[in-house]
Amino acid sequence: MPHRHRHNDIVYPDALPFVIVHLACIGIIWTGASVTTLALCFGLYLLRMFAVTAGNHRYFSHRSYKTSRLGQFLLAVVCQTAAQRGVVWWAAMHRAHHRHSDTVLDPHSPRHSGFWYSHVGWIFDRQNKYNADYTLVGDLTKFPELMWLNRHRYLPAIALGFLMWLVGGWEVLLVGFILSTVLLYHGTFSINSVAHVVGKQRYVTGDDSRNNFWLALITLGEGWHNNHHHFQSSTRQGFRWWEVDITFYVLKAMALFRVVWDLKEPPRAVVRGERRLARPVIEKVAQELAATFSAARISRQIGEAWANTPDLEDLRERAKMARTQAAALLAEVQLPHVPTLEDLQHRAQKMFAHSPSLDDIVERARQIILEAISMELLNPSLVPASNLV
Repeated sequence: MPHRHRHNDIVYPDALPFVIVHLACIGIIWTGASVTTLALCFGLYLLRMFAVTAGNHRYFSHRSYKTSRLGQFLLAVVCQTAAQRGVVWWAAMHRAHHRHSDTVLDPHSPRHSGFWYSHVGWIFDRQNKYNADYTLVGDLTKFPELMWLNRHRYLPAIALGFLMWLVGGWEVLLVGFILSTVLLYHGTFSINSVAHVVGKQRYVTGDDSRNNFWLALITLGEGWHNNHHHFQSSTRQGFRWWEVDITFYVLKAMALFRVVWDLKEPPRAVVRGERRLARPVIEKVAQELAATFSAARISRQIGEAWANTPDLEDLRERAKMARTQAAALLAEVQLPHVPTLEDLQHRAQKMFAHSPSLDDIVERARQIILEAISMELLNPSLVPASNLV
């Protein structure tokens, strides 16, 4: 499938309000910013960041806890005061991110799209605006009130901004609402960009997700991103006692009053990293490990040694019949150019966190390398002229 991103076609009219909101912050030079309005800015940032993390992410995207239908609707309204489009669209794009994390089909992968595209550019890409896969969120699209909100995605934010202007004029609007909205944008977006570039990986997840303490502070717990990718259905994302997760603490308090319930936490085996990886994750990580070895280079080395290695003529003949047979014979030949399981194990330990599936990853990676080499050996240019006579 072709690469989904079009980096030369990002700026659209939809981006203008986003730019204008940022430029509007310059107006604070003339309105000033009192302690009261700065406190309001901070308060609205916290309230709406909680809505994004507890609502858009942990509830609508991952359904990691439950609430009533009325609670769900009210949560969606507060979520959309953050001006990050509709909750159904948000959840659809986020589920697509997890399904294709850090592959070319990920809507916002720094690895494939670049840092700034993953941070903000992807939002204005028409591929993402018009092609959100709503089949991924059938549990949400069945609620007409959520779909109505999704269609009127900026209505709650506009209403909140108008209320701020009525209450305190331009200073309250610019400092309390607009400045907090801009800060909220970049706090949220940092999880798509920074949390896939800067931090530590405690778990093997088959992607670039990382844990970052500072991001956890500014996003109320979302910075434990590698934890989250390791066990996505957990309401709690700070797995260890010292991993600050304010969103989870607030939800835990709300659960005491039965506003929310059935909060999910990771099993002990998951926290300890003792759970074996799913086959798709093993395949993804094995492909990454195998890619650190050049099958073409190894094949050229084999080609240079062709005349002195009689078994390779048999290998080439078997490669014509079946790639898997050729790979099996190549493993038997044990050429010095081909990485051994020990070589792969050593490199895997440097590249990835500890996992009980590391041996499976290494074995699959070697199989991938051998299959790639066997296909390269089908190229007649690798065979010395003396062997073709």
